[in-house]
Amino acid sequence: MKKVAILVFSAALMVMGGNVLSAQGKYGADSAECIKYLSYYSEYFKQKNYDEAIPHWRKAFKLCPPTANQSMLVNGAAMYRNLIKENSKNAVYRESLVDTLLMIDEIRAKNYPKYAVTAYNNLGLDMINYVKDDNKRLYEGLSAIIDVNKEQTIPNIFLFQFNTGIALYGAGQLGTEEILNIYDQSIGYLEGLIEKNPTNATYEKIRSAIEDLFITSNVATCESLVELFTPRLAAAPDDLTLASNIVRMLSTTEDCTDNDLFVNAAATMHRLDPSHNSAYFLYKVYSIRGDVENAEKMMLEAINAEDSDTEQDAEYYFELATFCYKNSRNADSYNYVLKCLAADTDKSLNAKAYLLAGTIWGSTVCKGNEIEVRAPYWVAIDYMNKAKAADPSLAEECNNYISQYRTYYPTTGDAFMYDITDGQSYTVSCNGMTATTTVRTQQ
Repeated sequence: MKKVAILVFSAALMVMGGNVLSAQGKYGADSAECIKYLSYYSEYFKQKNYDEAIPHWRKAFKLCPPTANQSMLVNGAAMYRNLIKENSKNAVYRESLVDTLLMIDEIRAKNYPKYAVTAYNNLGLDMINYVKDDNKRLYEGLSAIIDVNKEQTIPNIFLFQFNTGIALYGAGQLGTEEILNIYDQSIGYLEGLIEKNPTNATYEKIRSAIEDLFITSNVATCESLVELFTPRLAAAPDDLTLASNIVRMLSTTEDCTDNDLFVNAAATMHRLDPSHNSAYFLYKVYSIRGDVENAEKMMLEAINAEDSDTEQDAEYYFELATFCYKNSRNADSYNYVLKCLAADTDKSLNAKAYLLAGTIWGSTVCKGNEIEVRAPYWVAIDYMNKAKAADPSLAEECNNYISQYRTYYPTTGDAFMYDITDGQSYTVSCNGMTATTTVRTQQ
């Protein structure tokens, strides 16, 4: 949608008699009168006697070029805000006051470039506070401010722009694509602000508010998002911002992460800005889709990332071990359990890791003679004993497993037949797993 000008000021400029644009010195054609009324209003303004100050301010505003004195504009805006408050019940007069206030904001922005960002932000806040029952005007005004100030826009302006955009969408005055574009833009700017100011809770709060509006508005279905952004990502495969925003939008849309666009966008994020977090995120994506090979690959990338520490690696190894076990890859699962135990320097994961290792061995079916088939249960019980020793709260669960596994011990006669006895050391090797345990027979 083509942006429109923030305000139309031709009438106001005519009232000012063309002196705004004159080049007849800092104080205009009638410098003495300009200076006189600047002085008059200033004295009353300092005393907060706005009733007396405002007539003199209006004379100064008419006589003086806007570049004569920036304080004239700043103070004038303050007095007009006060006038708007005092005349809230007079709709016609109030509207005129609001128009003048917004005009002052823009005149300041255009004539004092150093303060333009502040002036435009003030314009946005004044529009939010005083432009009522006109969503189109408010939306277009705030959009124009964001176009100028970009990431320097006050965050509230993003929220109100999106809110009014949603209202216009509901009224059939904005299309889905424009709503998606302003959502994409607003969240992108806010993400940048959050990254630069991680302790500022306001940015995060406003981002969450916009995301909530997006979700509850039902502006876009998963199908429409995929249709809209698939060709965009294909056309800009190295656009990190685009990929990040696609992941964010699809994540906040119900049932919209199990599709190729989401996977490709997440993969693009990791390729362009790799970290243990981005690799882990891709692991989650692939694991949800049941892509075991790629899930394992991405988790190992997360573990090997330079920004991942040892304790984080231990957690990753445990999660990967659990994932592999659920996907019937016992040998890989056991291997990752051992790596988890090695990396778990503070032993916070030991109990869970021992319990998983015992479960792996207890569910492993080995081929061979009577002893080789039953030996894995010895290893399973070893780990169950370690698990409940590391965390007594697991005792009941571990004891249940132990009771079950003991029923599979070989008899004393079977052990004798293979020349082994109770208490003897025994190495179990089965399906790619190896462990040393102790011989036990049914008593």
